[in-house]
Amino acid sequence: MSVLTNRNILIGISGGIAAYKCAELVRRLKDHQTNVRVVMTSAAKSFITPLTMQAVSGNPVADDLLDPAAEAAMGHIELAKWADLIVVAPASADVLARINAGMANDLLTTLILATDAPIALVPAMNQQMYKAPATVHNLAQLQQKQFHIWGPAQGEQACGDIGPGRMLEPAEILEHIQQQITAQDEATQSPQLLANTTVTITAGPTREALDPVRYISNHSSGKMGVALAQACLDLGAQVNLIHGPIQLPLPVNANAIAIESAQQMHDEALIHAKQSDIFIACAAVADYRPVDIADQKIKKSTDEITLRMVKNPDIVAAVAGLTEHRPFTVGFAAETQDVEKYAKDKMKRKKLDMICANDVSIAGQGFNSDNNALNVFWQNEHCSLPCASKTSLAMSLMKVIKQQFDNQK
Repeated sequence: MSVLTNRNILIGISGGIAAYKCAELVRRLKDHQTNVRVVMTSAAKSFITPLTMQAVSGNPVADDLLDPAAEAAMGHIELAKWADLIVVAPASADVLARINAGMANDLLTTLILATDAPIALVPAMNQQMYKAPATVHNLAQLQQKQFHIWGPAQGEQACGDIGPGRMLEPAEILEHIQQQITAQDEATQSPQLLANTTVTITAGPTREALDPVRYISNHSSGKMGVALAQACLDLGAQVNLIHGPIQLPLPVNANAIAIESAQQMHDEALIHAKQSDIFIACAAVADYRPVDIADQKIKKSTDEITLRMVKNPDIVAAVAGLTEHRPFTVGFAAETQDVEKYAKDKMKRKKLDMICANDVSIAGQGFNSDNNALNVFWQNEHCSLPCASKTSLAMSLMKVIKQQFDNQK
């Protein structure tokens, strides 16, 4: 039986040429025996008809906030309570702005205010509209408000432009829906799994300054660490999130500590680790830093430049080496070859309780991706967590960590 069987999914369609993809999305949901209701804005009806969506969903389409027949039974409130998940696809620049502003001037935006179900937004618009400061601002705020943002994809657009702004394909949206429903189920089954537990997590890259302008860093986005922080919060934990420079909304209830360098992360980690039950070193920390940082910008005066580097402190090894108030210590290993060999060696050398290894050479997972897969090792055992959204993967990983943490008590 599919995870989507008998689930209630509400598809909100706003105005955009990508609305034509919604018929295929609804058909795929119905293949999983999902209950689907469709709400359309007035603009959406210019691109695809309510009759089409009624035919593929098997239910009447709602498109009028002030429909006398529906509102006799408070129809918009009933729909808001009915949904397990609301997916707005396509989410136009206009509807993103109205949702962010908290407007309720049509049925779709009213439902979004009236529901307590999770809401996913699937942006679709011209690439220039997507890059516009107002849209960037709205998307950032919506993420901060705990809306899920899926996409957009890049490529050729209906207007002839090429760039970001294409709506994800129906198969991709379906996969996101499956992962989201799975994550909701897991959170519901273990709502307070980490109650009375303090977790400290490091996330993102560090920056090692060369001069006032330049620095050395890496490609880490911080998505996995932020997803872990949110999963821990959802499971009832108190969370310290020590993060490098990342361009992500941070979990609202986490104690977020912003740092720049590896030394700064090391100092904060040791302070908070001693007050934590679990420590997860998810950050991609620079191994080396320059011996000398130039006071002024280094000028391009020669064809070559030589930098002297010194090793940074090993944060996770320092935490694992604590003799008092040592937390259960989990490391991460991002590898491109011999993943198991290098991960086990790292776990042994640094005296970790557990290590999570991922192969960043595989396209579509790891750095900057929304998805990841992990091989988790501890003592003489291991488990594999298959490729999934980092949101879903974080929840699965925290259950594995909690089980081994309890076993060591």
